Amino acid sequence: MDPQLRFQISLSLIPGVGGVTAKKLISYCGGVEAIFTEKKHALLKIPGIGENIASAVLSHKVFDRAEKELLFIEKHRIKTCFFLDKDYPARLKHCEDGPVMLFIKGEANLNAPKVVSIVGTRSMTDYGREQCNALIEGLVAHNALVVSGLAYGVDACAHKKALETGLETAAVLGHGLDRIYPPLHQQLAKRIARQGALVTEFITETQPDRENFPKRNRIIAGLCDAVIVIEAADKGGALITANIANSYNRDVFALPGRTTDPYSKGCNVLIKTNKANLLESIADLEYIMGWDMKKDGKKAFQPALFVELNEDEEKMVGFLRKNPGVGIDQIVTQAGFTVSKTTSMLLSLEFKGIVKLLPGKIYSLLIP
Repeated sequence: MDPQLRFQISLSLIPGVGGVTAKKLISYCGGVEAIFTEKKHALLKIPGIGENIASAVLSHKVFDRAEKELLFIEKHRIKTCFFLDKDYPARLKHCEDGPVMLFIKGEANLNAPKVVSIVGTRSMTDYGREQCNALIEGLVAHNALVVSGLAYGVDACAHKKALETGLETAAVLGHGLDRIYPPLHQQLAKRIARQGALVTEFITETQPDRENFPKRNRIIAGLCDAVIVIEAADKGGALITANIANSYNRDVFALPGRTTDPYSKGCNVLIKTNKANLLESIADLEYIMGWDMKKDGKKAFQPALFVELNEDEEKMVGFLRKNPGVGIDQIVTQAGFTVSKTTSMLLSLEFKGIVKLLPGKIYSLLIP
């Protein structure tokens, strides 16, 4: 077992330290183990680190709990994934508040070429079930990984249909891997672990408390290329996930419904407020995501040779070369251009065949 794992788990257990703060500590201290050997006065100089966090880091109280978790991991063959590991989900790595540590039961490829998260109400209608099943049947041709949250209703439908069609599916949990919630999904969870994965950032003995599910939802939003809301009321976890996905620059889709249906209100509002693309069939997803290009036999767009770039465009290309696979928010904050300048420049470079817009609104260079 990796000797660093004890320190990695311990870091995730420090009270008051979430994903953002943990990454900041690693950056300033130079490594995970170094955090726990740093002097207190040095920790206090780190922005956002106050007396309480510094004292908690140096007390080393989390080490005993981390040791207990290590025993569970070894006994039950749990895979751990730290955010600096090579196999940490690349899409999640771009999320500033993404978890520093994931605990995984199963072998699903969380870095699959195509990943779709499907969410919605626990009170699913026959219409929603029919549409969800049809959508997942359409995903078979793309061999997509289906992500959801193991809840009643839409989540369970998505997982079950994925299993039935032979697709890998990942269930993101709001508790530790020593339990399953809801309890009635014990058998479903076992099937998912065999044909996909159970994923969580929570250690064992963590109860499925209410405040854990918004945290779970950000992982569902961050793991994927696109979030699909099948049915949702005007409030609830599905809308939280959709809003988080928008903040991560993920593509969001919603199934429209009748204005009189209570579990279509949320979807209709997302579409009406331009927070989601209208989804009628798999063809809409394929079109927006650009997934139908290979299926139709069209040639991939080739970058133009010997294109003349102005000074700003050369600076942008240099930035993208050093920072592959970044979103527009990161480009704006780090490359030094305004939003309007950035968007117009990226569009120009896309037309010239220098830059490609990938699913999830991520930009990548087409030239070496």
